[in-house]
Amino acid sequence: MTESSKLLLFTGAYSGAGEKGIHVFQFDPSQGALTLLDEVKGIANPTFVDVDAGGRRLYAIGDKLNEDGVKEGEVAAYSIDSASGALKEISRTGTMPAEGKTATSTCHIISDASNRYLIVSSYHGGMIGLVALDGEGRTVRLTDSAVHTGHGADPERQDRPHPHSATLSPDGRFLFVCDLGLDVIRKYTVNYEKETLEAQGDTRLHPGAGPRHFAFHPDGHSAYVINEVDSTITSFTYEAESGTLKTVATVQALPADYALENTCAEIALSPDGRYLYGSNRGHDSIVVYAVNPATAELAYVEHVSTRGGHPRHFALTPDGSYLIVANRDANNLVVFARDNESGRLTFTGHEAAVSKPVCVKPALF
Repeated sequence: MTESSKLLLFTGAYSGAGEKGIHVFQFDPSQGALTLLDEVKGIANPTFVDVDAGGRRLYAIGDKLNEDGVKEGEVAAYSIDSASGALKEISRTGTMPAEGKTATSTCHIISDASNRYLIVSSYHGGMIGLVALDGEGRTVRLTDSAVHTGHGADPERQDRPHPHSATLSPDGRFLFVCDLGLDVIRKYTVNYEKETLEAQGDTRLHPGAGPRHFAFHPDGHSAYVINEVDSTITSFTYEAESGTLKTVATVQALPADYALENTCAEIALSPDGRYLYGSNRGHDSIVVYAVNPATAELAYVEHVSTRGGHPRHFALTPDGSYLIVANRDANNLVVFARDNESGRLTFTGHEAAVSKPVCVKPALF
């Protein structure tokens, strides 16, 4: 960070439309303290957000009830005043209409490499959607949706498709969608002329894995997925030209002696690519692995308590000095300092109260 830059932290949460579900904090890089700058209400369950720092835009998913009382997804765009941290809604667009009585509310959102589209994932609807943006970063319309079909090995958790996230390849050419219900990572491209999503093939996980979130190594030669259902992490080598993933190994996200219920959530790599982090909900911890970038193999480092229940999401600051955890059931954000050499985490003593936080996104301005 330069002396003139400012690090803002944006959070999304489970909340009613009349509650403040989006929060903006300023982050102090010298100590790790969080200062609340703004809160926004008016959108139900803005559980995941995406930040376009260059365009000073924030995008948040939400949901609404249609005339039959079924939940449908929507997305709201906000302008960001980087000086004050204030958000102002500039547009709102429905994402995917409900299919009969099947809800199509969304759980994840990212923008494409050109900031011309948003990609939203519908866990309950079993589909992903492509939402066009105009030149000012306002949402325009849903241009296409891709429906997944089938089921996985676990009859309770994988009775149907459950797309949970979409991740762009480092060069922005491919889109990788983790489907928790099908045990696949499905590769797409965006056809910009037709404004459509085009499936390019699947990478299969082991049965009952439940791939949730996905991350590329900074060098672009490997990738990693955290599996929600069986609490594991699978690593891959990556061939950029063809967009091919090749499975390397799967490791446990939990301690060997932990036998209680757990589901995994978020995954991230340090900016230098030396360490990988994953969250456990149940064990309520962050697992840390050292990364061999040449082979994509992982070596265990430690487990660290998140100091709260159900760490639904976390994020590293851009310089990798801190890791901020969103504990949904503890209603708090918890800040950890990260040792660059060892990868280990230490609680800074700093927390912030947020009701049912689900997503935390830092961005430099």
